[in-house]
Amino acid sequence: MTWKTVEQWTTHLHPDKWSGALIILALFLLAGILLSHLLKRTIRLVVARDHDNRLDRMSIAFLSKVASAFVWIMILMLYAHMIPALDKLATALLASVSVASVVFGLAAQSTLSNFVAGFSLIFYRPFRLGDKLQINAPTGVETGIVEDVSLGYTMLKTYDNRRVIISNSSISSATMVNLSAREQRTMAVIPISIGYDSDIDAARALILEIASGLPQVEEVVGCPVTNLGASSVDFSLRVWCADSGVAAGVKNDVFEAVKKRFDAAGIEIPYAYQNVLIKEVSAALRQDARPETDAD
Repeated sequence: MTWKTVEQWTTHLHPDKWSGALIILALFLLAGILLSHLLKRTIRLVVARDHDNRLDRMSIAFLSKVASAFVWIMILMLYAHMIPALDKLATALLASVSVASVVFGLAAQSTLSNFVAGFSLIFYRPFRLGDKLQINAPTGVETGIVEDVSLGYTMLKTYDNRRVIISNSSISSATMVNLSAREQRTMAVIPISIGYDSDIDAARALILEIASGLPQVEEVVGCPVTNLGASSVDFSLRVWCADSGVAAGVKNDVFEAVKKRFDAAGIEIPYAYQNVLIKEVSAALRQDARPETDAD
C-alpha cells in the first residue's frame, strides 16, 4: 500500500462527501455502542462489589438509563457538528428554535412530565426496587413489587405475575401504601359478625382460639365488638403477622375456620333480611281471605 493509496482512501473519509459522511456515521455508531456497553458494564461491576447494599439499586438503574441516553445525544451532536451539511442545517433551524421549542414542548408534555417525575422519584425515594406497593389502578386496588423504574414508567409485578405499568407522573402524584418500608410486620384486621341471638362471649372465645392456633399469627391483639349493625353484632379480630402477604393468608384461613366452628357450635353468621309487620287489615281483605262455603 503506497502513500498515494492512503491519500485516496482519506479523500473518501472527507465529511463533505456522502461516502465520508456514511463512514463517519458508522464509526460514531460503533463508538456509541462501545461507550454504552462500557458504561453498563462499569455500573454492573460497581453494583456487584456493593456487598453492604449502600447503593440504591433503583437510583443506579434509573441513572444508568439517563447516562446511556446522554451518550447517544452527545454522539449525535458531535456527528452533526462534524458534517458540514448537517451543521448548516442546524444553524438554519436555530432561527426558528423558539417556535420549535414551543411545539415540541406541547407535543411531548406528558413525556417530559414523566421524565422529570422519574428524577423526583429518585431524589425523594418514596420506594425502592423490591418494595411492595399498594396503589389505586383502573382495575381496582393493586398490590405489587417494584420491578423497574424507567425514564417514563414504573413497573409493578403482582402476586399472580401480572405487570402493572404506571407513568412516573401518575405514581409520583398518587397516594400509595409502601408495605415494605421499614417494618414489614403487619396487623391483620379481620371483621366477623354474629346474630343478635348468639352468645357474644362464646363467639369471641372461639374466634380467639382459632387465631391462637394459626402458626402464621405472631401475636393476638384482641377481638372487641366494634359495631351493632342492623342485623348483626360485629367483631374486629386483630392479629400481628410477619408481613402483608402473610396477613392476607391469615385472613382467609380465619374466615374458613370461623365458618366451620360457628356451624358446629350453632352460632349464627347473619345475613341481611327484613321483617314485614302488618298492623291492620282492611275489611275487604278479610272478606277475600275467608274460605268459601256451600250455599244452603
